[in-house]
Amino acid sequence: MKTTFEKPGNFLYPVPAVMVSCRDDQGKPNIITVAWAGTVCSDPPMLSISVRKSRYSHELIRKTGVFVVNLTTEKLVKAADFCGVRSGREVDKFRECGLTPGKGKVLDCPTIEESPVSLECRVKQVLELGSHDLFLAEVVCVQAEDRFLDEKGRFHMEEAGLTAYSHGTYYSLGHALGTFGFSVKKTVKKQKGRKHRKGKS
Repeated sequence: MKTTFEKPGNFLYPVPAVMVSCRDDQGKPNIITVAWAGTVCSDPPMLSISVRKSRYSHELIRKTGVFVVNLTTEKLVKAADFCGVRSGREVDKFRECGLTPGKGKVLDCPTIEESPVSLECRVKQVLELGSHDLFLAEVVCVQAEDRFLDEKGRFHMEEAGLTAYSHGTYYSLGHALGTFGFSVKKTVKKQKGRKHRKGKS
C-alpha cells in the first residue's frame, strides 16, 4: 500500500550533491552546493544544474556564463554541506573550508583542487522555471586526479570515495551491485571433465 501526498514534491533520490565553483566579474571565486544536477546529453557532452534565483551564485553564473562542477567525496562532505547553507555574499567559502581554488584549463573559472573530478562548463541556455532556473551547459573540459587513472586512461570512480544525497542526508556509496549490461551478459560455462595435469595421462 502506498500513501498519496496531497502536494507533490521532489522525491527523486538519491542524487549527487556536487560543489559548483564559479566567480564574479572581478575573478573572486565562490562555491555553491547543488543537489539538482544531471547529465542531459552525451554528444556534445552536456549537463544541467538548477539554482534558486535568490542564491548569490545564480547571479554570478548568469553574468559570467561559466561554472565548474566538482564531484564530492566523503572527505568533502562537511565542506559541501557548509557551502550549501552559507552564502558567498557573507563568507569566503574557499578560505572557511580550507579548499584550494584551481585554474580551469579551458575556461576562466576556478576549480576545487581537492575534488577528484572537475567538469568545466559553459552555459548554453537558461530555462527560467519557478523557484529555480535551469542552467544547461556544455562540458568543455574534464580534469581528473591522476591517482585514480589506470594505464589505459580509465578513471576508477569506485576508488574516489564519492557520495550521494538522499532526502536531506549524505551517504557514502555502498558496494557495487553490477556493471552496465550485466543483466543480459552471457555467463561463461565452466568446462566439464578432468583437467589435464602436466606429467600425467
